[in-house]
Amino acid sequence: MTRRPRLLSIACLALATAAATAAPAPAPAAPTAAPADAVLELLQQRGLLPTRAHQDASDVVRQVRETASELVMQAMNFLGVPYRLGGSSAEQGFDCSGFTRYVFEHSIGLVLPRRAHEQATQAGLAPVARNELKPGDLVFFNTMRRAFSHVGIYIGDGRFIHAPASGGEVRVEDMRAAYWTRRFNGARRAPAVEAAPAAPALAPARP
Repeated sequence: MTRRPRLLSIACLALATAAATAAPAPAPAAPTAAPADAVLELLQQRGLLPTRAHQDASDVVRQVRETASELVMQAMNFLGVPYRLGGSSAEQGFDCSGFTRYVFEHSIGLVLPRRAHEQATQAGLAPVARNELKPGDLVFFNTMRRAFSHVGIYIGDGRFIHAPASGGEVRVEDMRAAYWTRRFNGARRAPAVEAAPAAPALAPARP
């Protein structure tokens, strides 16, 4: 009688050891998302992509997976940074051309001129028709009664990201809105964006 509790304890320990030995190995960790998937996740969180169920069929998804992905991701990181005339960093704030200059330099290593109209005439940047835009293209607008007075970066699906004006912050706009359609001056493309597939033609301006 005095040995039974000890025998039971030994038996329980043996059973526990056997169960632990027989237990299946833990499942392997999920693979880390590819860099392009991080871009897709960010765009989806910002409401710029369809739901995940429709992503594979989206032209925007195919575009951001290409060479402009890093450029677009860099630009999206600054959503909400305040506008500041003459600003050229997240700490200072950005104006329109300071924003595009910073993004291009820190994503693809291309140093653009400081002013919007100078960026529009920069050697090595190819003119792009509105219906041939790709993510990463520079888009220009006449917002101050002179050509190429404002600049942003096309991100796909008829939208662009820019630092708008005093009192605003870096944000995404729809180029199909009447205001931007009337003021569109043209677009320019850097060689690093050339390999990306063309975007579908933009729909007509919304009423």
